[in-house]
Amino acid sequence: MERNIAELPLHYGTAPKYLFERQKKILFEIGKIIIFEFGTEEFLKRLSDPFYFQVLGCISGFDWHSSGVTTTVCHALKDVFNKNPEYGIFIFGGKGKNGLLTLQEIENNKFIEKKENYILISKLTSKIDNNCIQDGYHLYHHTIFVDKNGNWAVIQQGMNSETRYARRYQWFNKITNSQDKKFIIDPHSGIISLKKEKYVLNLVDKNCEKLQNNMIEFLSFESPDKLIKEIKNIQNISHSIFNTGKKLLLPSHHYVESKFNIERLYKNFCKLKEREIKSFSDIILTENIGIKTLRALCLISEIIYGDLVSFDDPAKFSFAFGGKDGHPYPLDIKNYDRTIIFLKNIIDKAKIKDKEKFEILKKLSHLCR
Repeated sequence: MERNIAELPLHYGTAPKYLFERQKKILFEIGKIIIFEFGTEEFLKRLSDPFYFQVLGCISGFDWHSSGVTTTVCHALKDVFNKNPEYGIFIFGGKGKNGLLTLQEIENNKFIEKKENYILISKLTSKIDNNCIQDGYHLYHHTIFVDKNGNWAVIQQGMNSETRYARRYQWFNKITNSQDKKFIIDPHSGIISLKKEKYVLNLVDKNCEKLQNNMIEFLSFESPDKLIKEIKNIQNISHSIFNTGKKLLLPSHHYVESKFNIERLYKNFCKLKEREIKSFSDIILTENIGIKTLRALCLISEIIYGDLVSFDDPAKFSFAFGGKDGHPYPLDIKNYDRTIIFLKNIIDKAKIKDKEKFEILKKLSHLCR
């Protein structure tokens, strides 16, 4: 699937109770229809599509352009499906403190197996979106959806404190599309945007397999002292590019920030050296290896191997019942409630093999498109 990025303005406050209760009802009925007709894997796949997810938020009456679409839709789905485990969808995490409880919630769930896999996925997706895609957005929302068959989707959101915009990152059943599992390349199902950031250090770009491999190689063979020496050389670079033997020294205006706390960086290099680094995920999952350490490793890789890093930023809406703040028009509660009842009747009748209303719903879907 083509990668996209959703950038959404931050709206403060919480969803009104009268709206949120209706959101839960309509999203539950839509989810049940998809699961009954197509299965849980298809439901997770659709949730991981940024356009489809945005439409869900708009249909449920939330702001068509608000960052709250992400948090309220995930919260509503979590609330209804975790209370109805017979549908085979289990949802963990959420906004702020709820996101920090993700691993504990996975451990406490009694319906899924191989919990360690989902814990690893939760950790890895968070590290990648917060540290490996350095776009100025810091995660404040993390939700992972899983089913009994081992399928999963992750929906995360980050905030740029300067622009007051949010960005949503979406995943489905994939950590890498490379046959060699030591690399993590182009892993998202969706990240939609009308605006791309000019310079984004993207360590999981489609062209970064060599860069990732270089990091694995020199962390396996080079000493922390040698790596620190290279960083100090970078910090002393003049304003012009010049060659010294096999090394290409970088200009001071290089887009990767080169100011580091050398003492802390040395400790992190020692920590990496103590680990057996076999894959890129081993690097990013090491404790305390964050944004600045990864920047330093990028610069060292460029100096030693000459492979350039990527600065490519990995960048429609529909509505049915209006939005909570009156945009694009006030919420139509009467028709909202009628739609919930209509959808509920469809799924109830579908259980007794009444397919006619399913066909009507499909036709309505095509008309909406």
